[in-house]
Amino acid sequence: MAVAVRLGRFLPLGRSSAPAPRLHSCAVGNRGRCVPWRLRGSEVMGNPGAFKRSLLFSALSYLGFETYQVISQAAVVHATAKVFRIEEILEQADYLYESGETEKLYQLLSQYKESEDAELLWRLARASRDIAQLSGTSEEEKKLLVYEALEYAKRALEKNESSFAAHKWYAICISDVGDYEGIKAKIANSYIIKEHFEKAIELNPKDATSIHLMGIWCYTFAEMPWYQRRIAKMLFATPPSSTYEEALGYFHRAEQVEPNFYSKNLLLLGKTYLKLRNKKLAAFWLTKAKDYPVHTEEDKQVQTEAAQLLTGFSDKN
Repeated sequence: MAVAVRLGRFLPLGRSSAPAPRLHSCAVGNRGRCVPWRLRGSEVMGNPGAFKRSLLFSALSYLGFETYQVISQAAVVHATAKVFRIEEILEQADYLYESGETEKLYQLLSQYKESEDAELLWRLARASRDIAQLSGTSEEEKKLLVYEALEYAKRALEKNESSFAAHKWYAICISDVGDYEGIKAKIANSYIIKEHFEKAIELNPKDATSIHLMGIWCYTFAEMPWYQRRIAKMLFATPPSSTYEEALGYFHRAEQVEPNFYSKNLLLLGKTYLKLRNKKLAAFWLTKAKDYPVHTEEDKQVQTEAAQLLTGFSDKN
């Protein structure tokens, strides 16, 4: 991880080096022509008061311009410092995320929860959700964190609708909130979730996780229990639906974009092949999931589930 670049390397500490403004070399005549500006001796000596006022006006104009330059430079320095500060925070946040330091990451980003920077806000939504997913988090705390994460993701999207990550995490957080709002809300939200995953993929076709999440959406509705399908048909004229083949396409596409990027994608490839009754390919992907290096609690859970499914193969054989 690159060390954040310090502000002092780029910004001058002294005053602006811009040249001082020059007095106009001509004046506009009564016909609109530019004519030379002359101050003849008789004119100066004949009206010393006017001459003094002219000098005073010129001096004040110059000082006013210099003040404007200083204020402008200060504003630029302040704005640039703010940008560099946010960049530094984001670098720290990404380092902690990659290191699996979930709690430290949340503590860092929580200090900036009033920020209006979309990049910071969607990371805070992700961090809040990750804390909610920890095994040591109580059910009460988890619910609070899930709704908190949704609020951060919503603000990130409001600040920058062109951020693929804001769309992705907004969809994820809406999905999480559905667990607390009943089947009707969950099904209604599924349309919104799909829309934002598709937008995230459109904005960044190389983001493997957005593609993977679209695969989960398809897998979820492919295996929806019959009673939920019945409820969906009662509530909506065209309820959401999908197939295992469609889900498989997204999981493979994610793997093509970034091979072995996520243990759960390997697991779901194996589980989808199981649903399609292709045990040979199911065993191949489940073995890859079981052997995936453990970095997070989720990796550990994936490894355990993959091993159990593979054991089930052995028992049946």
